[in-house]
Amino acid sequence: MKHEYKKHEKDLYQPKNKPSLIDVPMMKYIALKGEGNPNSQAFAHKIEALYACAYTIKMFPRNGVQIPNYFDYTVYPLEGVWDLSLKGRLEKTLNKDELVYTILIRQPEFVSDEIVKLALEKSMHKNDEIKDIEFIQSNPTRCIQMMHIGPFDTEPESFKLMEEYAESMGLKRLSKTHREIYLSDFRKTKADSLKTILRFEV
Repeated sequence: MKHEYKKHEKDLYQPKNKPSLIDVPMMKYIALKGEGNPNSQAFAHKIEALYACAYTIKMFPRNGVQIPNYFDYTVYPLEGVWDLSLKGRLEKTLNKDELVYTILIRQPEFVSDEIVKLALEKSMHKNDEIKDIEFIQSNPTRCIQMMHIGPFDTEPESFKLMEEYAESMGLKRLSKTHREIYLSDFRKTKADSLKTILRFEV
């Protein structure tokens, strides 16, 4: 049976549009680091590179590459871990040119270093950013999360609710770094309809 994250991992990918506490398990990712405005062509180019690698892995069995313990699955959504440069943290308003980020796509448990290395070799010709993709593993974390519906520029409203919820639970936000999980294709979806999971560690 095909693994569909929206159906089989609802707690992680279908939160309500109000804050909640969640324990996030260890996960594997392909990742690209960058800095600067996410509205730039350079950012879009990095996204394309990640998806090229992700779909190369998914399609391996159809292309004759045998993977132990493989199961069919829906490719996981794009994620972003966001921070600011030192200069950006000193500015009174958000300067998107000073953003520092890692964008990621989660991988199923059967994916290994060897599989990712082969996928990079097979897809390298598609995008020059592919050479910089890393295969990483996250640590288990305790987070406050919430579904944010609407434009990215209104996310501070949701973060305020999340911080108030954390305080009411006697929990402290560990840093201003946060994670976004993009359930909508922001290149095609109207801003008011965007669905983005917001998370920060506590």
